[in-house]
Amino acid sequence: MAVALVNPTGLPEIPIYHQVSVATGSKLIHVAGQVAWDADGANVGIGDLAAQVEQCYLNVGTALAGVGATFDDVVKLTMHVVDWHPDRMPQVLDGIARAAATLGVTPAAPASLFGIVALDVPEHLVELEATAVLD
Repeated sequence: MAVALVNPTGLPEIPIYHQVSVATGSKLIHVAGQVAWDADGANVGIGDLAAQVEQCYLNVGTALAGVGATFDDVVKLTMHVVDWHPDRMPQVLDGIARAAATLGVTPAAPASLFGIVALDVPEHLVELEATAVLD
């Protein structure tokens, strides 16, 4: 495997991601920010943050599979959430858990979450980007 996920001593262990990823592969994959669109471009989960987070993860999974990768190859996830407030974290975690159950994986790469003002489509509440490495 090209990716090792690590929680170095001296840093807190976060239940939903690791603090560091070490990649040794030779093919770098960048997945564009995925929003809550289905395969036909229809909005999914309008007004429902958990449903949109789930769809974003599913879309990232589809993008990765399209180039022969999986969440095990992901070295970094970046999430942008509209009108972020920490009280919304349970909805984000619910969406991740639902996607993980559907995908049969637990995305655990280092991750960042940024609160933003808006995305390109008013109905979109979240966007998820991924970077992966393959041997």
